[in-house]
Amino acid sequence: MTKVINGEELNIPTHVAIIMDGNGRWAKKRHLPRGMGHREGGKTMEQILEDAKDLGIRYLTVYAFSTENWKRSVEEVTGIMNLLRKYLKDCVERSLKNNMRVRVIGDTSALAEDIQESIRHLEEVTKDCDSIDFLIAINYGGRDEIRRAVKKLTAQAAAGTIDPDSIDEQMISDSLDTAGIPDPDLLIRTSGEERLSNFLTWQLAYTEFYFTDCLWPDFDRDELVTAIRYYNKRDRRFGGA
Repeated sequence: MTKVINGEELNIPTHVAIIMDGNGRWAKKRHLPRGMGHREGGKTMEQILEDAKDLGIRYLTVYAFSTENWKRSVEEVTGIMNLLRKYLKDCVERSLKNNMRVRVIGDTSALAEDIQESIRHLEEVTKDCDSIDFLIAINYGGRDEIRRAVKKLTAQAAAGTIDPDSIDEQMISDSLDTAGIPDPDLLIRTSGEERLSNFLTWQLAYTEFYFTDCLWPDFDRDELVTAIRYYNKRDRRFGGA
């Protein structure tokens, strides 16, 4: 879809994925605990979700906690999990009010049982919402997701329910956490880093990448529009001439 933004007609990407990087550095610059950066980053995420919905983005996927993030200090991980607990509970009313469907991707089995229950409840009560799909990657790793998909397909093959020779790219896509969701059109990573960090390894094959030095807590609607403007300059050929 196209939309006029600040007098400029822009093609709005259907699916935007974001690596929300820089919370710790934002806090360090202000001589604050890292936890303060994560709290501010959470507020930014809520606002960007509202902005994305307003701009007409249909799917928004954010990288909240990776399979590698468990390596951080116990204090930081505990703080992030407590923020997640609060967000998942607060998100129910907000999601229903904004007609927003929420899904969590990643291996949630490693999360505390109360967090798993909050995820199940949030996904259930918002399953019929259809203004924007909000995907939160928690305990997520792209390689781990592919590993789990391979295990699922090999188990089906071993049981004789599928022919191994019939496995194609679509079957693999349908076995991923993002089954039924179109691949991202645009990936945004904040804080100046320029790598995927094991995020949506399969799905980003033909995605346009936008990197910005802006730290995540400072990311706002204007920054999002700038990323969309960059996306509009790209010639997406998907391997064609």
